[in-house]
Amino acid sequence: MRSRAVTALFLALAVAVIFAVGHAAPSKQASEPALIYTSTPHFESLAWLQGGERFPSGAKLILRDGDSREFAKEVFATADANVSFDGTRVLFAGKKSASDVWQIWEARIAGTDAKQLTKCDGDCVRPFYLPENRIVYAHKTEGRFQLEALAIETGVTLRLSSIPGNALPTDVLRDGRILFEAGYPLGEGRTAELYTVYSDGSGVEAYRCDHGPNRHSGRQTSSGDILFASDAGAALFTSALAHAVDVRTPGGDLAGEVIEISEGRYLAAWRPHTAANYSLLEWDTANDTLSTWVSAGNADAVQPEFVTKRMVPNRHPSGLHDWNGANVLCLNAYTSKLKIANGSVASVNLYTRSEGKTVLMGNAGVEGDGSFFLHVPADQPIQLELLDKSGNTVQREHGWFWMRRGEQRVCVGCHAGPERSPENAVPQVLVKSTEPADMTGKAMSLAKGGH
Repeated sequence: MRSRAVTALFLALAVAVIFAVGHAAPSKQASEPALIYTSTPHFESLAWLQGGERFPSGAKLILRDGDSREFAKEVFATADANVSFDGTRVLFAGKKSASDVWQIWEARIAGTDAKQLTKCDGDCVRPFYLPENRIVYAHKTEGRFQLEALAIETGVTLRLSSIPGNALPTDVLRDGRILFEAGYPLGEGRTAELYTVYSDGSGVEAYRCDHGPNRHSGRQTSSGDILFASDAGAALFTSALAHAVDVRTPGGDLAGEVIEISEGRYLAAWRPHTAANYSLLEWDTANDTLSTWVSAGNADAVQPEFVTKRMVPNRHPSGLHDWNGANVLCLNAYTSKLKIANGSVASVNLYTRSEGKTVLMGNAGVEGDGSFFLHVPADQPIQLELLDKSGNTVQREHGWFWMRRGEQRVCVGCHAGPERSPENAVPQVLVKSTEPADMTGKAMSLAKGGH
């Protein structure tokens, strides 16, 4: 999707409300794929940030294919539809009764044979298909949404995230990574930001490091760009730039899910102001026409998904090892977006979170070139702090990240940004020793060396 076309889309939406909102949806052209969306009396798009309910008054999936009907009507409440890669099934969050927690369900496009896939003790929501018959979703445990994967055939689950905050998947990218939203700073912040992680829970990072206002509901377009909602309306992450590109939008509210109908035609959930309801609006840039696909009256129409075949994302081959922790190698702490004076760093502290308290796990030296090599606890929140020779803080992470059991990670620097490449030099810490400093608080097992 070219940014010019996207800009035209959202400028047009400002005009669309004059004609569209409140009018009945026109008949869908026969050539268009079926559409499934969520109808809800009230949609709270950012409630997940505090572990809250996005559909406080309930929700129901509507399948629109010529006419409109409830999807999987035997399930009391339904939302968060995601269509299978072959276009034959729908993954969704559902409640069997009003008193139940949300679970992940799957049903055929006809709405038949709805099957509950999860047995979550807390709400499980926002599912997406992964390659090899796996899915990813958010599981609310201990009051917080964490990313979790499920192998459908075996029922085996795998927790992917470990932060003292909330995380919600928003898409599965073509390269196999999971795009998710969480608070910034990661695990603690109250501002939504977009991150990626591999389907085994390794390699978590911010999609871009130009953090600012709320950025959420990201979806990948046919061009590979990430289109997302923000406080200013909408913006793009493009492969050419290390920062977001603002998209001029009307003075209304974008629910976030924008999908492509065809080249030059888009579908978006939008409302002119917070007192109005979300409608699904189409903008045809080729013919300069506007139309309403869905205007749900006194309800919000959000989360549009086309019922059609689509490309299967790349499978991520996991490289995790059966260790009691993980290894992290920092090549040069001075390579950073932060202002860290050369020669100022002498050591590094590692912290974790336990029972709501921050716990110091250990301290290790930092070499003159800014390199350090640590063996850290896995599958729990961790945080780094750089210290000078007197033990004073030079820089400390504001949020948290995690590493999976057996993960080996190399960082260019401290908050260097994913666009940075490492210098062509051997870090001094590896010249001194290939054994990482143990920061787990217990003896290491199979942590020495690389792979």
